Amino acid sequence: MSSTVRERVSFPSENGLGDAQGVVIGDPNQYPSGLIVVHEWWGMNEQIQEEGAQIAAEGGFTVLVPDMYRGRVAKDREEAGHIMSGLDWDGAILDISAGARYLISLGCGRVGVMGFCMGGALSFAAAVRCPEISAAAPFYGIPRPNLPADLTKIQIPVQSHFGEKDQAAGFSSPADYNALKEKLAAAGVQHEMFTYPAGHGFTNVNNPNYSADATRLALSRVYDFMRRNLSG
Repeated sequence: MSSTVRERVSFPSENGLGDAQGVVIGDPNQYPSGLIVVHEWWGMNEQIQEEGAQIAAEGGFTVLVPDMYRGRVAKDREEAGHIMSGLDWDGAILDISAGARYLISLGCGRVGVMGFCMGGALSFAAAVRCPEISAAAPFYGIPRPNLPADLTKIQIPVQSHFGEKDQAAGFSSPADYNALKEKLAAAGVQHEMFTYPAGHGFTNVNNPNYSADATRLALSRVYDFMRRNLSG
């Protein structure tokens, strides 16, 4: 499989909803580092699949984009909020663990996780709750109380990315990520945080806050980070 060909897959998960689904891009024989890319609250739409393919091709990873909504894709913000409000967050974490085991079964050595917005919060949670994950790169999302995760207990390298103009209070605003940065530093978590002169969702080409420059820089940092921590 080339680094741009998408293959729809299903894999066993301990989630009570049963097997998980997703899209795999890349050949583990050629790209032995696995990377799970978790979607925003919109679901596994065309945008996140295209971004997953871009990450696979540019970064040199075998990418899995898991479908956290099991087939549902939001058409507007109201529907996205409705679907996300019904998400079983603990089940989603189980799906990430299952996705990592699936990539390992395909031949990947180590597996990292990255995600955006909702997927960013899940990536942070996976960093502490998924033993199969070796590195995490969350974008503009911090777990809320409905997604239990003591981030001070993270034992793997984390590189996070936030927008300095983000107005999502209680989730990814400057007040939120600065408090998190202090908390992780006090706990001795191996963590680096980068911020950009952009708003929430700045890597999504369909978002009014999209910034090509910030996206390019952020992804280049993720590629270097994941190569360092997933190789060997």
